[in-house]
Amino acid sequence: MFISVFDLFNISIGPSSSHTVGPMRAARLFANHLYETHLLDKVFRVQAETFGSLALTGEGHGTNPAILLGLESTEPETVIPNYLHKRAPEIIASKQLKLFNLHDIHFDYEKDFLMHKDQCLLKHSNAMKFSAFDQANQLLYADTYYSVGGGFIISEDKSVRDDHDAQKVDVPFQFDSADVLLKLCEQNKMSIAEIHMANETALFSKDVVKARLLHIAQVMKDSISTGCNNSEGELPGGLHVRRRAPHMFKQLSLQGKPATYRDINSLDWLSLYALAVSEENAVGGRIVTAPTNGASGIIPAVLNFYTDFYPDVTDEKIVVFLLTAGAIGILFKKGASISGAEVGCQGETGVASSMAAAALTAVLGGTPAKVAHAAEIAMEHHLGLTCDPVKGLVQIPCIERNAMSAIKAYQASRLALQCETFYVTLDEVIKTMLETGHDMKSKYKETSLGGLAVNMVGC
Repeated sequence: MFISVFDLFNISIGPSSSHTVGPMRAARLFANHLYETHLLDKVFRVQAETFGSLALTGEGHGTNPAILLGLESTEPETVIPNYLHKRAPEIIASKQLKLFNLHDIHFDYEKDFLMHKDQCLLKHSNAMKFSAFDQANQLLYADTYYSVGGGFIISEDKSVRDDHDAQKVDVPFQFDSADVLLKLCEQNKMSIAEIHMANETALFSKDVVKARLLHIAQVMKDSISTGCNNSEGELPGGLHVRRRAPHMFKQLSLQGKPATYRDINSLDWLSLYALAVSEENAVGGRIVTAPTNGASGIIPAVLNFYTDFYPDVTDEKIVVFLLTAGAIGILFKKGASISGAEVGCQGETGVASSMAAAALTAVLGGTPAKVAHAAEIAMEHHLGLTCDPVKGLVQIPCIERNAMSAIKAYQASRLALQCETFYVTLDEVIKTMLETGHDMKSKYKETSLGGLAVNMVGC
């Protein structure tokens, strides 16, 4: 199965890929199935149910409004953030929902939206079920969905197809491990980016791939700019966390922007970029899932750091950066997980840091072996990282964690570029991350039942 770079990098909305984007996609798939099977006009009532992590932290992650709008056929790629925040309360207050944007039904949020905080389905902690009933309260159709990280959805009913999931496409270079990927590079005398570009052109022309990647890079840059130039008000959710990026941007601008990465003060800008995107994500703004929303500040920060502080940056190198990052992300997606609810934050900020480290190493001239080594170093130093969001919000410790992981990515790249001897392989660290995640207690995996979520005073 082929996973495209565009499956990992999605222009979307915050605050969570697994808890906001995935549920919206799942709800829309359910409504679309009712439409395609000619059941839509027969529906009198719809019931939505969430389980496990989605139920425990869904309210703080925007799951519930995302599901409501998904049932109305809204898509995370195109929805205007302000519309989401306005429309969901309207549905709840009016008790009216426009199913698939075509069929009006009564929807009583208190009765028809159930959060099973004490139940966790076996396949994945991020589970949701949708059921449609006719006027006689007879079940017309029901399906269970799992949001497995990065906006990816698995449906219990295989008749429902998710275009975001892995695709059956014949590509010239199949790889499921770093070992195979590096051998393909050596045998064909190609870089990781060239290997992945060859695969992407099985779906799109080379010009289309480049144009789409440059557009993604621009949206990443825009999210940094928006985050830096926004007001310094509080983030929503009740933690009274104030935006720091706008103030930090003003202070750093007064000091003057360094001309090169060689200036140690340039690292303050790297942290700023990560904070800016993460704060935009926290308010449900427009960001790029990379490869998750909880980790959406890391790759944009490192990319923007590269374009701002390194010489001779071209569009071609930006494409190389994102293709390389995508290839590493695919290895983690196939070999482990990118879901905080499954393996903790090592699967989110850890994977994003690994992708960013590899990408920076590639554009700075690193060999495929050094690119893989940079990815390994970054993940090695995220192993065991828990996901314990306070009040179920993607704020503490998530926002600062993005900044720290961006710094780790930068340092991992510098180490890899200067090292000639590698001791741990990327495949070994991917396997270790998965095993560590499976051993981790569920209270540390996006349930807000452990760690900072219970020990932070007053929360």
